[in-house]
Amino acid sequence: MCAKVLVAEDDPRQAEVLRRYLEAEGHEAVMVTDGHAAVSLATDVDLVVLDVLMPGLDGVEACRRIRAWSDVPVLMLTARDAEDDVLAGLDTGADDYVTKPYSPRQLMARVRTLLRRTRAPGNVRRAGPLTVHLDRHQILLDGRPVECTPGEFAILATLADQPGRVFSRAQLLVCTAGLIRESTERTIDSHVMNLRRKIEKDPRHPVRLLTVYGVGYKLAA
Repeated sequence: MCAKVLVAEDDPRQAEVLRRYLEAEGHEAVMVTDGHAAVSLATDVDLVVLDVLMPGLDGVEACRRIRAWSDVPVLMLTARDAEDDVLAGLDTGADDYVTKPYSPRQLMARVRTLLRRTRAPGNVRRAGPLTVHLDRHQILLDGRPVECTPGEFAILATLADQPGRVFSRAQLLVCTAGLIRESTERTIDSHVMNLRRKIEKDPRHPVRLLTVYGVGYKLAA
Protein backbone atom coordinates (compact mmCIF):
# COMPACT_ATOMS: atom_id res chain seq x y z
CA MET A 1 0.00 0.00 0.00
CA CYS A 2 2.29 2.74 -1.26
CA ALA A 3 1.27 6.22 -0.20
CA LYS A 4 2.30 9.85 -0.37
CA VAL A 5 3.19 10.89 3.17
CA LEU A 6 3.75 14.49 4.28
CA VAL A 7 6.10 14.78 7.28
CA ALA A 8 6.40 18.05 9.23
CA GLU A 9 9.43 17.67 11.50
CA ASP A 10 11.93 20.44 12.31
CA ASP A 11 14.56 18.10 13.78
CA PRO A 12 16.84 17.19 10.81
CA ARG A 13 17.93 13.86 12.31
CA GLN A 14 14.40 12.75 13.12
CA ALA A 15 13.23 13.89 9.69
CA GLU A 16 15.94 11.90 7.92
CA VAL A 17 15.12 8.75 9.89
CA LEU A 18 11.43 9.10 9.02
CA ARG A 19 12.22 9.71 5.36
CA ARG A 20 14.42 6.62 5.13
CA TYR A 21 11.89 4.36 6.82
CA LEU A 22 9.00 5.62 4.71
CA GLU A 23 10.91 5.22 1.45
CA ALA A 24 12.10 1.76 2.51
CA GLU A 25 8.44 0.71 2.62
CA GLY A 26 7.80 2.15 -0.84
CA HIS A 27 6.13 5.40 0.22
CA GLU A 28 6.82 8.85 -1.20
CA ALA A 29 7.99 11.14 1.61
CA VAL A 30 7.38 14.89 1.37
CA MET A 31 9.44 16.63 4.05
CA VAL A 32 8.77 20.09 5.55
CA THR A 33 10.01 21.80 8.71
CA ASP A 34 7.09 23.94 9.87
CA GLY A 35 3.34 23.93 10.30
CA HIS A 36 2.61 26.56 7.66
CA ALA A 37 4.23 24.43 4.95
CA ALA A 38 2.37 21.37 6.20
CA VAL A 39 -1.00 23.11 5.87
CA SER A 40 -0.25 24.34 2.35
CA LEU A 41 0.99 20.95 1.10
CA ALA A 42 -1.64 18.70 2.72
CA THR A 43 -3.98 18.98 -0.28
CA ASP A 44 -2.66 15.97 -2.18
CA VAL A 45 -1.26 13.42 0.26
CA ASP A 46 -2.52 10.18 1.81
CA LEU A 47 -1.20 10.78 5.33
CA VAL A 48 0.22 13.68 7.36
CA VAL A 49 2.77 13.22 10.17
CA LEU A 50 2.94 16.34 12.35
CA ASP A 51 5.46 17.13 15.07
CA VAL A 52 3.70 19.06 17.83
CA LEU A 53 6.65 21.34 18.66
CA MET A 54 7.53 23.32 15.55
CA PRO A 55 8.46 26.97 15.05
CA GLY A 56 5.92 29.43 13.70
CA LEU A 57 2.87 27.20 13.62
CA ASP A 58 2.83 24.19 15.93
CA GLY A 59 1.45 20.79 15.04
CA VAL A 60 -1.79 21.19 16.98
CA GLU A 61 -2.75 24.39 15.18
CA ALA A 62 -1.59 22.95 11.84
CA CYS A 63 -3.85 19.96 12.41
CA ARG A 64 -6.76 22.23 13.27
CA ARG A 65 -6.31 24.18 10.02
CA ILE A 66 -5.97 21.02 7.93
CA ARG A 67 -9.12 19.60 9.49
CA ALA A 68 -11.05 22.70 8.46
CA TRP A 69 -11.08 21.43 4.86
CA SER A 70 -9.60 17.92 4.72
CA ASP A 71 -10.17 14.50 6.26
CA VAL A 72 -6.65 13.25 5.44
CA PRO A 73 -5.40 11.04 8.30
CA VAL A 74 -3.05 12.83 10.71
CA LEU A 75 -0.49 11.23 13.01
CA MET A 76 0.93 13.51 15.72
CA LEU A 77 4.46 13.29 17.12
CA THR A 78 5.03 14.79 20.56
CA ALA A 79 7.94 14.94 22.96
CA ARG A 80 5.45 15.56 25.72
CA ASP A 81 3.48 12.69 27.21
CA ALA A 82 1.16 14.72 29.42
CA GLU A 83 -2.47 13.78 28.99
CA ASP A 84 -3.51 17.35 28.17
CA ASP A 85 -1.08 17.51 25.26
CA VAL A 86 -2.29 14.21 23.86
CA LEU A 87 -5.93 15.24 24.19
CA ALA A 88 -5.25 18.61 22.55
CA GLY A 89 -3.94 16.87 19.47
CA LEU A 90 -6.81 14.37 19.32
CA ASP A 91 -9.40 17.09 19.93
CA THR A 92 -8.21 19.00 16.86
CA GLY A 93 -8.86 15.94 14.71
CA ALA A 94 -5.64 13.91 14.82
CA ASP A 95 -6.21 10.20 14.22
CA ASP A 96 -3.33 8.90 16.34
CA TYR A 97 -0.22 10.03 18.21
CA VAL A 98 3.25 8.74 19.05
CA THR A 99 5.30 10.03 21.98
CA LYS A 100 9.01 10.75 21.57
CA PRO A 101 11.37 9.04 21.86
CA TYR A 102 9.78 6.39 19.69
CA SER A 103 10.87 3.33 17.77
CA PRO A 104 10.79 4.02 13.99
CA ARG A 105 9.44 0.51 13.51
CA GLN A 106 6.61 1.27 15.91
CA LEU A 107 5.87 4.49 14.04
CA MET A 108 5.75 2.65 10.71
CA ALA A 109 3.32 0.16 12.21
CA ARG A 110 1.06 3.08 13.17
CA VAL A 111 1.40 4.47 9.62
CA ARG A 112 0.36 1.14 8.11
CA THR A 113 -2.61 0.91 10.46
CA LEU A 114 -3.84 4.40 9.60
CA LEU A 115 -3.50 3.80 5.88
CA ARG A 116 -5.43 0.53 6.10
CA ARG A 117 -8.14 2.19 8.17
CA THR A 118 -8.63 5.38 6.19
CA ARG A 119 -7.46 4.61 2.67
CA ALA A 120 -9.80 1.92 1.41
CA PRO A 121 -8.46 0.11 -1.68
CA GLY A 122 -9.62 1.66 -4.89
CA ASN A 123 -10.64 5.03 -3.47
CA VAL A 124 -7.76 6.97 -5.05
CA ARG A 125 -6.71 7.09 -8.69
CA ARG A 126 -3.51 8.77 -9.91
CA ALA A 127 -2.42 9.64 -13.43
CA GLY A 128 0.58 11.94 -13.65
CA PRO A 129 -0.28 15.22 -11.89
CA LEU A 130 -3.96 14.23 -11.59
CA THR A 131 -5.41 12.65 -8.46
CA VAL A 132 -9.01 11.45 -8.28
CA HIS A 133 -10.49 10.84 -4.82
CA LEU A 134 -13.57 8.73 -5.42
CA ASP A 135 -14.87 8.84 -1.86
CA ARG A 136 -14.50 12.64 -1.65
CA HIS A 137 -15.71 13.16 -5.22
CA GLN A 138 -12.68 15.40 -5.68
CA ILE A 139 -10.16 15.93 -8.48
CA LEU A 140 -6.77 17.52 -7.84
CA LEU A 141 -4.31 18.80 -10.42
CA ASP A 142 -0.84 19.30 -8.93
CA GLY A 143 -2.56 19.40 -5.56
CA ARG A 144 -5.11 22.06 -6.53
CA PRO A 145 -8.84 21.26 -6.65
CA VAL A 146 -10.51 21.11 -10.06
CA GLU A 147 -14.23 21.93 -10.14
CA CYS A 148 -16.14 19.39 -12.24
CA THR A 149 -19.72 18.49 -12.98
CA PRO A 150 -20.89 14.99 -11.97
CA GLY A 151 -20.64 13.86 -15.59
CA GLU A 152 -17.12 15.24 -16.01
CA PHE A 153 -16.04 13.62 -12.76
CA ALA A 154 -17.43 10.24 -13.87
CA ILE A 155 -15.55 10.43 -17.18
CA LEU A 156 -12.25 11.42 -15.61
CA ALA A 157 -12.58 8.83 -12.83
CA THR A 158 -13.22 6.12 -15.42
CA LEU A 159 -10.22 7.14 -17.52
CA ALA A 160 -8.00 7.45 -14.43
CA ASP A 161 -8.95 3.93 -13.35
CA GLN A 162 -6.74 2.60 -16.16
CA PRO A 163 -4.38 5.29 -17.47
CA GLY A 164 -3.28 4.55 -21.01
CA ARG A 165 -6.33 2.43 -21.83
CA VAL A 166 -8.60 3.71 -24.59
CA PHE A 167 -12.28 3.99 -23.68
CA SER A 168 -14.88 4.29 -26.42
CA ARG A 169 -17.55 6.94 -26.27
CA ALA A 170 -20.12 4.20 -25.73
CA GLN A 171 -18.20 2.98 -22.67
CA LEU A 172 -18.02 6.50 -21.27
CA LEU A 173 -21.75 6.89 -21.83
CA VAL A 174 -22.31 3.90 -19.56
CA CYS A 175 -20.28 5.43 -16.73
CA THR A 176 -22.19 8.73 -16.99
CA ALA A 177 -25.65 7.15 -17.08
CA GLY A 178 -28.06 9.32 -15.11
CA LEU A 179 -25.48 12.09 -14.66
CA ILE A 180 -25.81 13.97 -17.93
CA ARG A 181 -28.97 15.32 -19.51
CA GLU A 182 -28.43 14.09 -23.10
CA SER A 183 -26.89 10.62 -23.40
CA THR A 184 -25.22 10.87 -26.79
CA GLU A 185 -21.67 10.38 -27.96
CA ARG A 186 -21.57 14.05 -28.91
CA THR A 187 -22.29 14.89 -25.27
CA ILE A 188 -19.22 12.89 -24.28
CA ASP A 189 -17.16 14.96 -26.71
CA SER A 190 -18.49 18.16 -25.12
CA HIS A 191 -17.63 16.96 -21.62
CA VAL A 192 -14.12 16.02 -22.75
CA MET A 193 -13.66 19.49 -24.22
CA ASN A 194 -14.76 21.04 -20.92
CA LEU A 195 -12.37 18.82 -18.99
CA ARG A 196 -9.49 19.83 -21.22
CA ARG A 197 -10.15 23.48 -20.43
CA LYS A 198 -9.76 22.59 -16.75
CA ILE A 199 -6.78 20.20 -16.76
CA GLU A 200 -4.73 21.11 -19.85
CA LYS A 201 -2.37 24.07 -20.21
CA ASP A 202 -3.35 24.30 -23.87
CA PRO A 203 -6.73 22.60 -24.49
CA ARG A 204 -6.15 22.74 -28.26
CA HIS A 205 -3.01 20.62 -27.86
CA PRO A 206 -3.81 18.24 -24.99
CA VAL A 207 -1.11 16.13 -23.38
CA ARG A 208 -3.20 14.53 -20.60
CA LEU A 209 -6.66 13.78 -21.95
CA LEU A 210 -5.98 12.38 -25.40
CA THR A 211 -8.11 11.50 -28.40
CA VAL A 212 -7.54 8.17 -30.14
CA TYR A 213 -9.13 8.87 -33.48
CA GLY A 214 -11.82 6.44 -34.53
CA VAL A 215 -11.85 4.81 -31.08
CA GLY A 216 -12.34 7.19 -28.13
CA TYR A 217 -10.32 8.76 -25.36
CA LYS A 218 -7.57 7.88 -22.92
CA LEU A 219 -5.76 9.51 -20.04
CA ALA A 220 -1.98 9.69 -20.30
CA ALA A 221 -0.27 7.55 -17.67
